[in-house]
Amino acid sequence: MDVLGKIRRLHFREGLSIRQIAKKTTLSRNTIRRYLRDATVEPEYPERASPSKLDAFTSILTQWLAEDSALPKKQRRTGRRLFEGLKAQGYDGSYDRVTAFLRDRQQESGQPTGTVFIPLRFAPGDAFQFDWSTEHVEINGQVTKLKVAHLRLSHSRKFYVRAYPGESHEMLFDAHMRAFAYLGGVPRRGIYDNMKTAVSEIGQGKARVFNRRFLSLASHYLFAPEACTPASGWEKGQVENQVGNLREWLFVPRLKFPTLAALNDWLEQRCTEIAQERSHPEYREQTVEAVFIAEKAALGALPPPFDGYAERQCRVTHHSLVSYERNRYSVPCTHVGHAVSLRVYADRMCIVAEGQPLAEHARLFGRYQTSYNPWHYLPALERKPGALRNGAPFANWDLPAPIKAIETRLMKLSGGDRQFVQILAAIPSDGYEAVAASCAQAIEAGVINADYVLNLLNRRKGQPAAVSVDTPNGLRLKEEPKADVERYDQLLGSELIRTIALLVITPLMNTYPPVMMGVSHAAA
Repeated sequence: MDVLGKIRRLHFREGLSIRQIAKKTTLSRNTIRRYLRDATVEPEYPERASPSKLDAFTSILTQWLAEDSALPKKQRRTGRRLFEGLKAQGYDGSYDRVTAFLRDRQQESGQPTGTVFIPLRFAPGDAFQFDWSTEHVEINGQVTKLKVAHLRLSHSRKFYVRAYPGESHEMLFDAHMRAFAYLGGVPRRGIYDNMKTAVSEIGQGKARVFNRRFLSLASHYLFAPEACTPASGWEKGQVENQVGNLREWLFVPRLKFPTLAALNDWLEQRCTEIAQERSHPEYREQTVEAVFIAEKAALGALPPPFDGYAERQCRVTHHSLVSYERNRYSVPCTHVGHAVSLRVYADRMCIVAEGQPLAEHARLFGRYQTSYNPWHYLPALERKPGALRNGAPFANWDLPAPIKAIETRLMKLSGGDRQFVQILAAIPSDGYEAVAASCAQAIEAGVINADYVLNLLNRRKGQPAAVSVDTPNGLRLKEEPKADVERYDQLLGSELIRTIALLVITPLMNTYPPVMMGVSHAAA
């Protein structure tokens, strides 16, 4: 265009000939003559129909897009994943050509190809963003739907993720507690969407009524909670973007772990590795980890862990059980029919009555499961020893080997269940080790009964130490009595005493021999 304009100016404005213009521009006279003859203002060039390396793979790519359109949005392949799949099929072209094809398809289908977002910038230690995502992971061979908590520092982009079976209050509290402990401090603000576990009521504009327990969490860690405007996810766009990135980096293809704890250990390790590998989007010469180390000094001090539980009231059933989410947990049978409080944590269940802990169980996440503690039923077992054979709480009771061996032998005897319950009743006061040692000694001696085991247990205790009594001076004897056994011999020599002994003492000895044992020895 620049050369064409110059030719036209030299000829029509300055009046130069074609020969003179050719000397100045080094163009051929025929080219100059053609432009001037046709009065060309803008040159036109035929479109080149050069083949693209992607042409041979458009049918495969179209088929993949059709398959993904039937899947939920979160499970569709990204442009990067499609590009990697084409490379596996033999495509050796560029990634840009694939994204151009995807944009053309988007425009043809009428889908929007771009959205405007306002860039945000945060000072060190100013804020963090929090969100949940849904992922599918294979746990112990079974595909499990999990909720993944994402917490991200807005300045350094340092993040923490952890997977949970749900996103209830106790899961929310546990995620914050672990994330702050991992980061080693707390920012001044927290940015959330309007999730029900945090926001109870949405007012006009930014007005929110936050959940009482959630405010307790914020008060404990000294951060101010803020909720986004509804349908304005860009206000916490970093964590929204993180959800998509981490799904691609970590959860595709589907992860396989034996337990949820093993998965979370791996996720925490990957949080550190990714922060050390990736550069910061604004300070590109530094990694995310390096920027985080500088930001850490601006974070607030880390307080003790928050006691993050959700509480509800219930009543103990006649089976000495309480229910939560269709699972049951045992309680000491002395509280049957009483009202108790359930303190639900992310990984455990605590039962409390009048502020005192009664029981604690690992939390169950399935349905219609029961967690028994056999010791909760020991008082009832002392009254009903026959329940030892078929009682559900006592199935697979994990007892020390010597105690288990005594049980096996006693249960073959008549009344052996009652004897074994007597041995069990000594464990709360004497401990596993002492009772197990006594059982092992009884087995070695070949005497298998409760009396022998309890006798051995009592011998282990030893004699109690004598208690010294400080006698007041007013009660002390001035002349201490002396023992004189000769006085008894004198009495026994009397004919009257012999008669009394024959008529009175002898019948009493025959009736109550243990009581008169001392008299019989004296008489002898």
